[in-house]
Amino acid sequence: MREQLHAQLAYLRLRGMAAVLDAELDQAEREAIPAATVVARLLAAEIAAQREKSLAARLSRAKLPWNWTLDTFPYHQQPSVDRAQIRALASLDFLQRKENLLLIGPTGTGKSGLAIGLLRQACLNGYRGRFYKAQTLLDELYASLADRSTTRLLRQLARYQPLLCDELGYLNLKPEQTNAFFRLMDERYGRVSTILTTNLEPTDWYPLFNNKPLVDALLDRLQHHCITLRINGPSLRTPAPPTPPPAAASTAARRRPTAAKPPAAPASPPRAITFPKAP
Repeated sequence: MREQLHAQLAYLRLRGMAAVLDAELDQAEREAIPAATVVARLLAAEIAAQREKSLAARLSRAKLPWNWTLDTFPYHQQPSVDRAQIRALASLDFLQRKENLLLIGPTGTGKSGLAIGLLRQACLNGYRGRFYKAQTLLDELYASLADRSTTRLLRQLARYQPLLCDELGYLNLKPEQTNAFFRLMDERYGRVSTILTTNLEPTDWYPLFNNKPLVDALLDRLQHHCITLRINGPSLRTPAPPTPPPAAASTAARRRPTAAKPPAAPASPPRAITFPKAP
């Protein structure tokens, strides 16, 4: 009977149930567990296995470049980051409200780390997001023009919740890339959330895209429902200065009184030398 059950579970691809089947049946025989309880346990094991498989698939599709989490962010090295605010963002309420997130700051301040941590948190909670370097995303949009697949690509990108576009900064853009990026943001506007990291203030986007009317329309959509975080602290890539050796011991040694030397013995008086008298 067990062999038959394993064959049926394999046919149905119920790997979670198959993994615990023998242990559950053995325990049921030893403890006279009701059949309904055994079935419930088997179903619970299958549900857990499918959740793990789905999570692994979401993390794989998200293309996260590093296994960074919000718990591993060095908050003590970046005082400009409010831990309470990041904890509030980790609740993912901004995704439910279809709000965008804009992280602005100099290079190395931790913008990408926080954004990747939030994207990972979204994947853990059932969302299907995607990470993109800004240049890679714009290059894919440009390449889609050659085979006329732009519409299909935009439809795919518009479904990611959230879409993380990292390092939108000093890029070399063609007019076609600028137009395609605006189309993407327009498709996502009010439907899903976009996370952007950049070292440029929004007012500096005009030279980047070189199209004032388009940038006006882009910022109008992006910032309509948007949370903006500005990080102005030091670069996390700069190594911390070496810790100087403790100076307490040397200072105490300098201040320690020296033992008094014993007084020198008094010099003995010179002996008188007498010469014999002449005969």
